[in-house]
Amino acid sequence: MKIQRHGAVLGLVAASALLLSACGSDNNAGAGGTNTPAASGVECGGKTKLNAEGSSAQKNAVDAFVQAYQAACPGTDLAYNPSGSGAGVKNFTAGQVDFGGSDSALKEGAETEAAAKRCQGNPAWNLPLVFGPVAIGYKVSGVDSLVLDAKTTAAIFSGAVKKWNDPAIKALNGSANLPDKDIAVIYRSDESGTTDNFQKYLKVAGGWTKGDGKQFKGGVGEGKEKSAGVAQAVGSIDGAITYVEWSFAQDNKLSIAKIDSGAGAVELNAESAGKAIDSAKIKGEGNDLVLDLDSIYGNKAAGAYPLLLATYEIVCSKGYDADTAKAVKAFLTVAATTGQQQLTEAGYVPLPKAFQEKLLTAVKAIA
Repeated sequence: MKIQRHGAVLGLVAASALLLSACGSDNNAGAGGTNTPAASGVECGGKTKLNAEGSSAQKNAVDAFVQAYQAACPGTDLAYNPSGSGAGVKNFTAGQVDFGGSDSALKEGAETEAAAKRCQGNPAWNLPLVFGPVAIGYKVSGVDSLVLDAKTTAAIFSGAVKKWNDPAIKALNGSANLPDKDIAVIYRSDESGTTDNFQKYLKVAGGWTKGDGKQFKGGVGEGKEKSAGVAQAVGSIDGAITYVEWSFAQDNKLSIAKIDSGAGAVELNAESAGKAIDSAKIKGEGNDLVLDLDSIYGNKAAGAYPLLLATYEIVCSKGYDADTAKAVKAFLTVAATTGQQQLTEAGYVPLPKAFQEKLLTAVKAIA
């Protein structure tokens, strides 16, 4: 079980309270009127072992959810294979797993059609269950603090900025002693929703013209498989930089760049990520909770960290057998409530109250 102790209990409580209060004074209270995840209210039952696969970015969060699920429903389990978002979608639509994990919502067309076929002709829903900040992790000797904006980050990951002492980087970092050293870009070589979200952020906020999608299209650097692979590579190369989930950057002790979206440099933490999540809008219909990512990535508010990854659980709205439907609903109910309590420690951001309520409405509607 890979649950890292990145924050003390007081930090966890403070972060959760902040995020829940950000959703509006009329909706702040959870169960019992406190700013904590509501009691799960889970109805246990159905098949005792679920199978899921997909996003490696949410693996540590799923570990926490499984722990909470087993506590709420003794004798149950979920096996999660962090094979990457592409594999998760493919194996969900092929009926090999009960639900898929993906850092990107299903694409209209072939993906949604294949998912509907797997769900006995019913639509699949995208449920954003895990919010994880994406860190711009780096290792440069003598540079403990670094500020980047989206435009400069796009230039680095497209090869237009090649040196750490490039004028574009120096302009953002004042008197910092930036070395005359080549920048070693490390990117995800496998299909990755993290890559898709990172490139979408660069497109919205930084003028990136290389395109998006689960394959990195910057045309520069060295590819490594999975989140652990890129983080480990940067940790071993002086001058390296990558994009990777916060938890993996922390685990590998990478330095993390601050982001300046126009209102000053913003450090990555639970508070700054929570401010960006609070701006998120939903563009999906009904219980298909697809997020409008532009509302997050284009956030220029002071103190908001806009480079976030929303991990979806892709489920059948209908079409499961009765035992599977009951177990899937039980697991997701726990994950959206009491399972959120350990997420700050694992490098994620607990669900704001408004998102929790939308998710629970969708989960209850699964048939």
